[in-house]
Amino acid sequence: MAQRLSLVATLGTATAALGACAPAGEVPEERGQTAVYEGVSTILLDKDLVSFSVAMKGAKDRADVEAYGRCAAAQYALDQGFGFARQVRTIVKKEGQTWYGDAVYLISASLPEGLRTIDAEVVATECAELGIPTN
Repeated sequence: MAQRLSLVATLGTATAALGACAPAGEVPEERGQTAVYEGVSTILLDKDLVSFSVAMKGAKDRADVEAYGRCAAAQYALDQGFGFARQVRTIVKKEGQTWYGDAVYLISASLPEGLRTIDAEVVATECAELGIPTN
């Protein structure tokens, strides 16, 4: 009886351990890669509306690409003498191992209305601490 309980416990542990493993198809290709930031292209769309195109490899997901665009927007706002920005939209796509982001921000001297606003100085500092380039 003790041997049977031991076998059941062992099988239960083994099953739980295998259940915690992700199938090979679900393991991200970028796992273990270091992010490589490939640059920012900035286009002034209007006097206070700016588009930032970014490219990077080794992103974990779209949030990494969005952060890169946000960092570029924060630095641009500071460089232009503005303290704030509001995200209008960000489009992210992946081609092969490279992720691309197209972010549009409205920059302003005062805090703009909206939910996706950033304090440029705070965000630029956070980007530096995280090692995300701003240009």
